[in-house]
Amino acid sequence: MRVRPLAGVAGAVVFTAAWVAGSLRQTGHGVLSVQLSGLAADDARDPWIMITGFVVLGACTVLFGQELAAELHGGLGPRLIQLAGVLAIAVGLLRRDHVELTTGADSWHNQAHNIVSLVLYGDLVLAQLLLARRFGAVPAWRAWRPYLAASGIATGVALAVFVPNITSPSGGVLQRVAVSIPLLAVTAMAVQLARCPAARTSQAPLASSVSQQPRNGPIQVRVRHRRLLQCRCSRSAGTRRARRCSRWPRRSHGSSR
Repeated sequence: MRVRPLAGVAGAVVFTAAWVAGSLRQTGHGVLSVQLSGLAADDARDPWIMITGFVVLGACTVLFGQELAAELHGGLGPRLIQLAGVLAIAVGLLRRDHVELTTGADSWHNQAHNIVSLVLYGDLVLAQLLLARRFGAVPAWRAWRPYLAASGIATGVALAVFVPNITSPSGGVLQRVAVSIPLLAVTAMAVQLARCPAARTSQAPLASSVSQQPRNGPIQVRVRHRRLLQCRCSRSAGTRRARRCSRWPRRSHGSSR
């Protein structure tokens, strides 16, 4: 089993544990009423718990996206997974001002947090849909295509329900559902990727590197060297035959004994 792809599992587990612990320790609010970003706000009780969850999730997601890109030989889907990791780190470091959503003037990092969060939501939906399309062209992952497509659609629907109700009492529950769907998809893909043999990921690049050998590459050099040796051997053989003919000249049929 490969270890590096399991970073996708570790990030999801640490992030989920962070918002569960932060929700339980946040006083004065219901366990699921505070949104995840509020648990990392300036006036939260233990903001470091949720900030750590965001940072660990982001770093692990970037590493998982790198492994997925190597498995699929590039593509936009794995790159969007890596971008989601970077955005998750930014969301955790660009903290909200207050636990609850309030009206009035906001700090620059609060406004940046809101913008980055919206980009992250869209990235999660698009990444899953593009990966589902890419999996259709990879035999080893073709069976995962309908599941990942359904996960992407479900994430989009959950976010479409959450965003208009962002200030409602149910906003915290809706956000947790919308975030947990792509995390489950990443966890399942990470486990499957960890089970795949590492040799299979290197077959296609090796074949492409051989087929894309430069004109003056090692194969062509060996062919030229072999031809040069053949020419030298033929020349030396001709020289030996010429020497034998000069030592023992052939007699003509009309010569006398």
